[in-house]
Amino acid sequence: QLQLVESGGGLVQPGGSLRLSCAVKGFTSDYYVIGWFRQAPGKERGGVSCISSSGGSRLYADSVKGRFTISRDNAKNTAYLEMNNLKPEDTAVYYCAARRNLYCSGLTSREFGYWGQGTQVTVSS
Repeated sequence: QLQLVESGGGLVQPGGSLRLSCAVKGFTSDYYVIGWFRQAPGKERGGVSCISSSGGSRLYADSVKGRFTISRDNAKNTAYLEMNNLKPEDTAVYYCAARRNLYCSGLTSREFGYWGQGTQVTVSS
C-alpha cells in the first residue's frame, strides 16, 4: 500500500522558516517524482515545487522561487521542502504527492496519483 505522510507544519512569524518532510512508504523503487502543493481557504490547490526521481531536476512556482528549496533523500524515502522568508500569503495546507516518472513535467495536481494527508502552515505575527 502506497502512503505519503507529511510533517513539519506549524505557526511561524513572517520572515521565518519551516521545513516540511514527506515520508514515502510502499514504493519498491525510486522511480517516482515528488511534488509539493498547497491549498489556502477558498482557493484551488496549486503547485509549489517538484523534484525528479534522482533529485537532479527541480521545478518551482514563481511565487516561491528563491525562498523555497525542495530536496529528497532516496536512502530514507523522504522528501523535504525548506521554506524561508515566509509570508502571510504562504499560509495554506501543504500536501506532498507522488507520480511514477523520472522527471517532473509540471506542477499540475491531476498528474499525481498518490497524496499525503496535508500539513497546515500558518504565517502570522
